[in-house]
Amino acid sequence: MQDSSSRRQFLTSLGMLAAGSLFPASALNFNLGGKKLRVALVGTGIRGTGFWGKRLKEGYSDILEFVGLSDINPGRLQFGKEYIGVDCPTFVNFDEMLETVRPGLLIVTTKDSTHHEFIIKGLDSGCDVLTEKPLTTDERKCQAILDAERRSGKNLIVGFNYRWSPYTTKIKELLANNSIGKVTSVDFHWYLNTYHGASYFRRWHGLRQSGGTLWVHKATHHFDLLNWWLDSDPEEVFAFGDLEHYGSNGPFRGDKCRTCPHTKECKFYWDITKDEHLMNLYVKNEQYDGYIRDNCLFRPEINIYDKMSAQIKYANNVFVNYSLTTYSPFEGWRIAFNGTDGRIEAWLDIPWMEKTNVDQAELHAREMEQSEGETQDTRPIILHNTWKDYKTVQVPFERRGHGGGDERLQDKIFRNPEDPDPLKHTAGIRDGAMSILIGIAARKSIESGEPVRIAELTDLQPRAKRI
Repeated sequence: MQDSSSRRQFLTSLGMLAAGSLFPASALNFNLGGKKLRVALVGTGIRGTGFWGKRLKEGYSDILEFVGLSDINPGRLQFGKEYIGVDCPTFVNFDEMLETVRPGLLIVTTKDSTHHEFIIKGLDSGCDVLTEKPLTTDERKCQAILDAERRSGKNLIVGFNYRWSPYTTKIKELLANNSIGKVTSVDFHWYLNTYHGASYFRRWHGLRQSGGTLWVHKATHHFDLLNWWLDSDPEEVFAFGDLEHYGSNGPFRGDKCRTCPHTKECKFYWDITKDEHLMNLYVKNEQYDGYIRDNCLFRPEINIYDKMSAQIKYANNVFVNYSLTTYSPFEGWRIAFNGTDGRIEAWLDIPWMEKTNVDQAELHAREMEQSEGETQDTRPIILHNTWKDYKTVQVPFERRGHGGGDERLQDKIFRNPEDPDPLKHTAGIRDGAMSILIGIAARKSIESGEPVRIAELTDLQPRAKRI
């Protein structure tokens, strides 16, 4: 059996750093003596086969090898193997894969509500684990993951890619340099368009029992950015949310888009047959598990929110106003940080502010592309200082790979783990937990009508200053 102890030691060191320990970055050792990291992946959907599959195979085969793939859908599993381009065993039975191939790293890209099952089994079997966001979907599963990491002695890395884009990094630099003094409040608003936003309601994400609502699945990205930018933990959340656009609110509904009798009158009609990749990955394999990728977004069983608003109080006394809209005419976001000495304003893809006219379906498709990012131009950040004129900070901008974050995230994990990380880009289990706990607290607040304290959800206690 190939010895993977050197690689495990590397990932353990990385995990310690990611989890917020004082372990110095200089101690990371990527000298493997010619050995490759043995990687297994569970969940061969579009994210698993693409970003954590094909992209790793094409970009990092000199330092890692896939030794196993697992999925409950045998057809999708076989297609995933061919698409990624690997020659490794495949397993419908996950436990059999762990026992047979003994990976050094397990990558989890399954349905959100099942993340905890595979994370915990991976940690308990002696693997380090890298999971796609969100960490999990409720506080009980989160606590079980925390307990598993502690007892196993292994480590968990969370794949937060938004942190790594040049634009979000520049915001972090400005805040870290105290450019507006002490931050006191934040306004943060995210807009999903009628292409991307609607897509969540077609998929399993439209069921809270599968994705935890978009408070968890989508907003975990946004809350992680807030936690990272503010360098503090959330303390209390009060929220509102409702479902008033999708689901049973629709004027008509069908079985799925392919067979719907309302294709000519439904503005949300989407023809999956025009996408060869999705046809091969999903449609041709519906027979195995019944998963419909082009489900009707007006089906009555949808039970998540499509408009959301929250107030978040941080342990360092920063107040945040946050909202998420899922049926906006455009896709983009805006944020403003108020400080004792000024204000930072930033935004991406707000049409009238950037004076652009971009096809909204194309915009999301380009963001998801996994080819190397190209610097197109720049985007502004406005820095206001009290009693002075404002300054415009121009930041190099990339569209592909989530604003260039995908490539930088994977390079740091697999290619350059020894590089300094002064802005704490690397995300571990505490980061993953704190981001989902905001969404979980928001969900609970809506249900109870009361504010929810983060400390009451797990044994993690919020810190005013993150370590």
